Amino acid sequence: MSDAFFPPDVYAKRREALRARMRDAGQSALLVSHAANRFYLSGFELHDSQCNESSGMLLILPNGRDKLLTDPRFHDAARRVWPEEDIFIYSGHRHTRIGEFLKGAHNGPIGIETKAMSVDFHTRLRENLDLAPSDGLVEGLRRIKEPAEIDALERTTALNERVMLAAPEVLQPGRSEGEAAWRLEQLFRDFGASELSFAPIVAVDSNAALPHAEPGRTLITDECMVLVDMGGRLDGYCSDQTRTFWVGSNPPDHFLRALERTQEAQAKALEVIRPGLPIADAYRAAYASFERHGVEKAFTHALGHGIGLETHEAPSVSPLAEGVLEPGMVITVEPGLYYPEWGGIRWEHTVVVTEDGCRILGETGA
Repeated sequence: MSDAFFPPDVYAKRREALRARMRDAGQSALLVSHAANRFYLSGFELHDSQCNESSGMLLILPNGRDKLLTDPRFHDAARRVWPEEDIFIYSGHRHTRIGEFLKGAHNGPIGIETKAMSVDFHTRLRENLDLAPSDGLVEGLRRIKEPAEIDALERTTALNERVMLAAPEVLQPGRSEGEAAWRLEQLFRDFGASELSFAPIVAVDSNAALPHAEPGRTLITDECMVLVDMGGRLDGYCSDQTRTFWVGSNPPDHFLRALERTQEAQAKALEVIRPGLPIADAYRAAYASFERHGVEKAFTHALGHGIGLETHEAPSVSPLAEGVLEPGMVITVEPGLYYPEWGGIRWEHTVVVTEDGCRILGETGA
């Protein structure tokens, strides 16, 4: 990446807020290895280069002289967002060099993000270091979006809406799911997205009964249903929308009924979303709507999830969710009904929790 998306003081304030959370947790130092957390705190490298490689880590220290650890490939990128004197470049025997640096940088236990660290790396580090699991400290900050983050999510969701409004022109009989997915991806790029935020879903008829269907060779035909679930990334932030289309002019009654019930369930959830609401109650509102129609067994997943630097982040909007909704949380609301014999319906909005309810981002609510 080039320069950070936000001014340096934004990242500095986030690190100070993290330090306060660390003190409350009795943790004096934290090694941040999860890529999105690293980016959130520094503006450095949103992605790791490969799933089995790391672009670098942050060492958060009690004195505020935090360190950015990376390898020579990323040295120039690191200098663009971080003071040279606080960059540590490792190469060669990576585990040994990082371990030696950490031991010299902090005299005491170091917290680690176990969900983002391999067993191999942890095993090597703990040979000479006192490591303490400290997951959730950064994610706790990321749950509540800052105004500039909400603005970014508004823009990226509006871009997604433009793609969905153009989708009927793409979903033409004779095109395969894969071909349609590629043309929709091109639209994301044409409208300014830097990339897709997750692998696209374009599913025809019974394939749409698979919530995470992969676009394949199935052809779009005249008078068929197509479920599209896609998102893009703009200014570092993700969008995520699902729409279910009928290709043709004669949608059958079972399709219309399922679509109506899905949108009704979504509306019931949107009505109750507000600060202080137990998160699980948002799910229950949608579930109860389906239950009134006797179709609740066809609703097989959570109502939604947090979204931001990652497509799926806290909080999960599920029946097992803990905690309450707070102003500044941004979540998806995406109920669905799935019938293996003919397909599935899903309809998705992204909303920000406001002081007195919620607001749909990037669209008019259509």
